[in-house]
Amino acid sequence: MNTRKFSASHLAVVLVAAGVFGAAGATAFQRASTTQAMPVSAASTLAAAPVGSVTPPDFSQITQRYGPAVVNISVTGTTKVSDDEGDPFAQFFRGFPGYPGGGGGGTHSVPMRGQGSGFIVSSDGIILTNAHVVKDAKEVTVKLTDRREFRAKVLGSDPQTDVAVLKIDARNLPVVVVGNPNDLRVGEWVLAIGSPYGLENTVTAGVVSAKGRSLPNDGSVPFIQTDAAVNPGNSGGPLFNSRGEVVGINSQIYSQTGGYQGLSFAIPIDVAAKVKDQIVAHGEVHHARLGVTIQEVNQALADSFKLDSPTGALVASVEKNSPADKAGLKSGDIIRKIDGKPVVASGDLPAVISLATPGQEVKLEVWRNGSPHDIVAKLGSAKAEATASADTRGGAAHGRLGLALRPLTPQEQMAVGGSGGLVVEQVGGPAEQAGIEPGDLLLSLNGVPVQSVEQVRSLVAKSGKNVALLVQRGDAKIFVPVQLG
Repeated sequence: MNTRKFSASHLAVVLVAAGVFGAAGATAFQRASTTQAMPVSAASTLAAAPVGSVTPPDFSQITQRYGPAVVNISVTGTTKVSDDEGDPFAQFFRGFPGYPGGGGGGTHSVPMRGQGSGFIVSSDGIILTNAHVVKDAKEVTVKLTDRREFRAKVLGSDPQTDVAVLKIDARNLPVVVVGNPNDLRVGEWVLAIGSPYGLENTVTAGVVSAKGRSLPNDGSVPFIQTDAAVNPGNSGGPLFNSRGEVVGINSQIYSQTGGYQGLSFAIPIDVAAKVKDQIVAHGEVHHARLGVTIQEVNQALADSFKLDSPTGALVASVEKNSPADKAGLKSGDIIRKIDGKPVVASGDLPAVISLATPGQEVKLEVWRNGSPHDIVAKLGSAKAEATASADTRGGAAHGRLGLALRPLTPQEQMAVGGSGGLVVEQVGGPAEQAGIEPGDLLLSLNGVPVQSVEQVRSLVAKSGKNVALLVQRGDAKIFVPVQLG
């Protein structure tokens, strides 16, 4: 059987990691262009518009009042790098005895220095920042706006949500006011304060571009997307709303250059607060888990499963003996609601599950065989990611299904754990266009497990213009929509 993995085309997201300054890293500063007065005719047109003009909040007052609660964080430590890193000849001489640069894939530790941002949430010295800011840190120094410096203790960090909690020995410190990110509206003004490239207490502003963004490898966090300028060193700094309340922690940017390109992402403060409370109380964070692999529902899959809209989280596989398995969830189920809250995009599900309490019961509304069903699941505890999101591969063509199939041999059945299915021997037409490859294992069609070629023919004959094939390649399972025409 084919052991290749499904390919993925992911949004390139660069962590806003703390930057290290070197002699070669000089930055050129340019003057801003002057502002021109608006012509009278244009101003009259705006005044006549049905939507009133928007006046930006007084950012200076927000900065003056809460800026002192924003801190600069400096870290030192060690990190592991490849023995070949920085050696242009290593790829040619790797493996030759005695060659100092031919590390053969080994690693060694090198000193690490970096900077980031944070903000004080308790007057006795509790500080929130990003987990990646203090990763591998041996020493953490916090600098306040009044230039005082403190050695900080890392109380704990949670890589899954990228939240860390620090503690400094100080009293009567200025603190921020925490707001409710659920009240944020797309288009609302927001303010970021941090230390981009080490430039302390830099203030930038923008608007909320979107809410509930799910990013690759960060399915546990429903990010707030903004266009506030965020750069390396801003990591861990606060995102304020127009009332001066912290609604998020600036964490990531999308960039093809390593710098700001208009797409910034912040962790909602309610997510960070839950993590902080667990760390302060217990020194660690426990995330809940359901035990499913999910994927997005596109229009072709929605048509295949007879959904009225392409929404929900499609269950591609269920881990054996997991909470999902014990609750009766099946591959091909589409989770539409969790505890009454709609699951619109697949990322909505892990964002809720991972922040729930292990042992908590959740009510799932599931679409199965063309009708809704209610399932109650008791969540387990996750040491790693709560759920995994399967890569989606879509394609469309017209004509026959285009698959040549055969039953599995006894040896192949043992290799896949007796899960059944049919091996793809040849592929063409719509199935090939959709991404099916020889060696794939076809497990089900429109949620119905398949055991014979005749069964597949019968199911295809009864289907409409779209079918959803559950395919296994290596250890990965994914639903692939195929348009029959």
